[in-house]
Amino acid sequence: MEKKIIFSDKVPAPVGPYSQAIEVGNFLYCSGQIPLDAKTGEVLKGSVAEQAKLSLDNVKTLLESTGLSLSNVVKTMVFLTDMDTFAEFNEVYSEYFSEGKPARSCVAVKSLPKGVDVEVEVIAVKN
Repeated sequence: MEKKIIFSDKVPAPVGPYSQAIEVGNFLYCSGQIPLDAKTGEVLKGSVAEQAKLSLDNVKTLLESTGLSLSNVVKTMVFLTDMDTFAEFNEVYSEYFSEGKPARSCVAVKSLPKGVDVEVEVIAVKN
């Protein structure tokens, strides 16, 4: 199978040597999205809820740039710097994935790029 590198100027540019997403067959593997504003390049240093919203908005925009939506997501991976914010994150997350919830893992990490508290990556499949 051939892999296709995905790039969209509607989401933040990668902060390292990686692609925003890779399409292989019917699957789209998206790199983690952090609360980084694509227009300004600025990091949102707000609450976990605010960071979760911008991270998930970036995921949604990346998917839409390839003709997919959140309903195509089959797996999410969530990274939090503090597991005590799990409930706060889930409150926002449930607004984005209210029906047909994807499989998910969530782990606490020591730190994330640019000092943010939230990162979300997804795998989506074309219907």
